[in-house]
Amino acid sequence: MYGSYTGPKAGAAAGVVAVLLLAGCSSSDGGASDGGGKDAPAVVDQQPKADDPFWVNPDGNAGRQLAAYVKDGEKGNAELIRKIAEQPVGEWITPDNPQEAAKGFTEAAERADRDALLVLYNIPHRDCGQFSKGGAADGDAYRAWLDGVAKGIGDRRATVILEPDALLHLVDGCTPQEFHEERYDLLNGAVERLKQQPATTVYVDAGNAGWQSPDALFEPLQRAGVAAADGFAVNVSNFQTTAASTDFGKRLSAKVGGKPFVIDTSRNGNGPYEGGDPAENWCNPPGRALGEPPTTDTGDELVDAYLWVKRPGESDGDCKGGPKAGDWWPEYALGLARATK
Repeated sequence: MYGSYTGPKAGAAAGVVAVLLLAGCSSSDGGASDGGGKDAPAVVDQQPKADDPFWVNPDGNAGRQLAAYVKDGEKGNAELIRKIAEQPVGEWITPDNPQEAAKGFTEAAERADRDALLVLYNIPHRDCGQFSKGGAADGDAYRAWLDGVAKGIGDRRATVILEPDALLHLVDGCTPQEFHEERYDLLNGAVERLKQQPATTVYVDAGNAGWQSPDALFEPLQRAGVAAADGFAVNVSNFQTTAASTDFGKRLSAKVGGKPFVIDTSRNGNGPYEGGDPAENWCNPPGRALGEPPTTDTGDELVDAYLWVKRPGESDGDCKGGPKAGDWWPEYALGLARATK
């Protein structure tokens, strides 16, 4: 599924979105056009590198929506959607053409003198039959896919969020027991392979503050290879507050050798949704807001960055009137922006 809930059967999953290959979309001075040439109706620039070194994709869904609103003279909506379009978000690498996709994103980021933010979400048996069920056919297929991603990154700078939900579903029983050892092996292998790239930073997904506890997660996180990674990620696709996520991350860090972590703040501005069916309060919840903008200047030595790993405005799944998981939903995107303080 493209989202997460805090009930007994899921953590912080996220769905796969279409890969956009972006050759030629970034200007040489670190700015970027929306791909429409000098007469394009909207321009999306990079954020100041000192505070936010991650690449803003000018041709992402929010950037295209911004251009459309400007072209149509919808100034109010344009200013709202600009809150999303001008921030870097994770690029989810799809099962097809992983090497080409990773190369395209990292080359575009390099041209803008920024770091690519990539999300890998293709572990076999992912999502346990929810909205984004699937993943690689088997372990060998996953290893080949992962190798393609690593080759595509090459020696360019990239930060990788590794396999949302893969660890949590080992803990909550969602992933059948017969696949557990293989999954630990695949996660360890993924960390090892990605760290062969000289400028790649890897964070293993470790759930969110509303689901399970550090006591239930630290041993699985160790078995998944966090010692060889740069750290772990929390709150991916979830809505837990930054304060709660920081506390959760610090308690987990203390149990895994003081590893730092990153927090997904993409939609946590109003915290988690508490209405409706608790089993579905993760899916396109109303009244949510954008959280802290992405930055590496968090003021906390254990928190490496606030990131928008989940792409704001893309659906969690076909619930509450939303389109299928990962599809752009402009009405929801406007709602997030409008509710942001």
